[in-house]
Amino acid sequence: MYRILDQTWRTLPTLARHYKFGADDEGRVNYRAVRGPEYMRALRQQVLSHGVTILDHSPVLELLARSDGSIGGARGQRRQDGGRAYRIEAGAVVLAAGGTSFLSHLLGSWTNTGNGYLMAPEAGAEMSGVEFTAAYTIAPAHSTMTRSMAYAFATYYDADGHELDLPFGPDQTIGLARALQRGPVYCSLHLLPDDIKARLHTISPNVPLVFDRWGIDPYRDRFEVTLHNDGTIRGIGGVRVHDVDGTTSVPGLFVAGDNASREKVAGAISGGGNVNSAWALSSGVFAGRTAACLSRGVKRSKSRLRPLGRVGREPRSGAQTVDLAALRDGVRAEMHPFDKNLFRTRQGLAASIRVLEGLWAELADHADTGTIASRETAALLATARWSVATAATRNESRGLHRREDFPSQDSGFATRLLSGGLDKVWVAADGPSANAETGQLEAAS
Repeated sequence: MYRILDQTWRTLPTLARHYKFGADDEGRVNYRAVRGPEYMRALRQQVLSHGVTILDHSPVLELLARSDGSIGGARGQRRQDGGRAYRIEAGAVVLAAGGTSFLSHLLGSWTNTGNGYLMAPEAGAEMSGVEFTAAYTIAPAHSTMTRSMAYAFATYYDADGHELDLPFGPDQTIGLARALQRGPVYCSLHLLPDDIKARLHTISPNVPLVFDRWGIDPYRDRFEVTLHNDGTIRGIGGVRVHDVDGTTSVPGLFVAGDNASREKVAGAISGGGNVNSAWALSSGVFAGRTAACLSRGVKRSKSRLRPLGRVGREPRSGAQTVDLAALRDGVRAEMHPFDKNLFRTRQGLAASIRVLEGLWAELADHADTGTIASRETAALLATARWSVATAATRNESRGLHRREDFPSQDSGFATRLLSGGLDKVWVAADGPSANAETGQLEAAS
């Protein structure tokens, strides 16, 4: 955590050429108040100023490996160029493809389908912490606006107008979810302090925009709310990181941002916006620096690079038409409902495993298109399978992982759980394996 904060504190001011930082109440430059769209624009200008070529709208579909198994490039498609394929050879690759909310209505996450999660295990890397995906964020119903700062001052009501006892704190999401299971929940922000009201359009301009469009005064009117699943975006799971420099177990492959597991900086709880943002910036710096150093020492080989993508492009059985939209809906049906993903039980997780394995078999057996959609579907399914299998193995409640049948923490599970496998999912402790009843963990599949 110290290295992440230190790097972030020193790096953010270097964007001043491309980003207009504001000032705090005392007139000092406020480097902390960074807004996403403007920040992304500044990063793009920073990259272009170094002569880097950006391939817009060009998703990577698979990694390329050398004969020794090290990663030597990637292959993808140019969406706005008729789907034309492209291929890049590189000394090393940094996966920074983001996390996934399993196609929830989390703002801006619809194209975050976990593609990096799929490509890393295809290369031989492990996943870590993917059971910590039960992060849910409040939003006005029928919207994607999941900026939640203002809800620290919210008052909640049921459909009959009775005030609900939902004090702000770590357990509020649980109480709100249980209330939503009983029926609609309404909210009022009439207790929001005046100084925050005055600044909300500046701090989070997209928050009041929703209410302005609907003609609602959230400080006077009550509005319906819901919870959106954040998956690994505000959760913490991802590709296992061996060090702060983004190293994975695969030579030449590095991870950064939400593609990496953030357990080493966030523990078992959500990294929220602050920790995850600092991690995204600093892990990118660290991984990029290490990958660049490695690349300088890699000798260009004439050996042929081997594509690693399998599921969604190489059917195990006969090729058939596969309803990808139905498969994606199947993932959402298992990863969004509160009774399946938030309030977990052995029986419920076992049922989800059966459903997801059936969906995976259909895709792996018959899909052969190798398109962006088929690979996105494969990534969603793979991530969901690892998440549910790992949750079924962690027989305790810890952080974002809650088991109704194991409501307490177990010191024997005070370790990271690794997972992976494509045709067959595996789960194992990051350390010595033994029987879970003796305080250690046993590899499970």
